[in-house]
Amino acid sequence: MKVLINGRNGQVSHELQRRLGGVGELIVLGRDQLDLAQPDQIRRQVQNIRPDLIINAAAHTAVDLAESEPQAAFAINAIAPGILAEEALALDIPLIHYSTDYVFDGLKAGPYNEDDRPNPLGVYGKSKLAGEQAIRDVQDKHLILRTSWVYSTHGRNFLLTMQRLLQEKPELRVVADQIGAPTWAGTIANSTLALIEHWQANEEANWGTYHLSAQGETSWFGFAQAIGEALRQQGKPCAALLPIPSSDYPTPAARPLNSRLDCSRLQRDWGVSQPDWQTALRECLTEQT
Repeated sequence: MKVLINGRNGQVSHELQRRLGGVGELIVLGRDQLDLAQPDQIRRQVQNIRPDLIINAAAHTAVDLAESEPQAAFAINAIAPGILAEEALALDIPLIHYSTDYVFDGLKAGPYNEDDRPNPLGVYGKSKLAGEQAIRDVQDKHLILRTSWVYSTHGRNFLLTMQRLLQEKPELRVVADQIGAPTWAGTIANSTLALIEHWQANEEANWGTYHLSAQGETSWFGFAQAIGEALRQQGKPCAALLPIPSSDYPTPAARPLNSRLDCSRLQRDWGVSQPDWQTALRECLTEQT
């Protein structure tokens, strides 16, 4: 099988490349080969490669920057997924696309399920929601996988930022009123592999939108505490952590206070479940050392 993966250097793409080798031939294109802001280039590459599966692991993920460059965010996050869906439909192949908890406003008391009404707070969430809808409007043979708080040992993310800052500063203030599930990119890649294997083994697949995040919940402060504890266990210096409300850390883009995702439908329909966030973090840190 020939698998086209968009986005060479992203966190999820990096982990996909490590884990999907047994699936078939991986063709991984970076921005220099496939710029999602260039529709003609998307069509040309897909038509030339003629893959058996497309995995869109590229996105405009700079949440705050998106507020000042909405056109770029929508080009990559909204228009490009629709074009990929059109090309997938023409080839009669599936499209796997990653989305985000930021399609919700965070006002729900409990975890969000796939039937809850999206209401994004900022440009990033709005562009990702538009990308979801663009795919749904074109073809049925797709998996839209919403995840949350993605981190890894590669690229830019909360884990690597905290590891650095906790060793550089005597004290660190971290937001404590935003609740969600930190999700290791390795977990997303492992789940994607399981989904592909399930699809290959079954004639009928339950295509659609699913939630895919780690089990359990914490705050950014709680996540930072876990990272700090791991540093201390390694004998490394660690700053004192102080919890603060979101109001004390204003950002250009508003964040949902509740980012919890109910992932039970993915388990029910595809037999794929995720580890709790603490277990995944330990596994990630083991790979890092």
